[in-house]
Amino acid sequence: MTKDELLKQINTIFINTLDNEDVIVNETTTANDVEEWDSLTHIQLVVAIEKHFKIRFTSKEIQSWDNVGVMLECIQKKGI
Repeated sequence: MTKDELLKQINTIFINTLDNEDVIVNETTTANDVEEWDSLTHIQLVVAIEKHFKIRFTSKEIQSWDNVGVMLECIQKKGI
């Protein structure tokens, strides 16, 4: 799966989890860029991504996510 295809799927997960049709994420998007993305929704996003791609993240991986691009790289390393 290409990074663009992966990003589209991630964006859909963000829209559904944050319940905001206007959310558009890119590789440089951080939690500070999205009003609804707080610590609770971060956990919900992680769970939704894990379920969608049928993968699991370690705490260390999740803590390394400075932005959506790092998150995408982590997903791709899992063979997605």
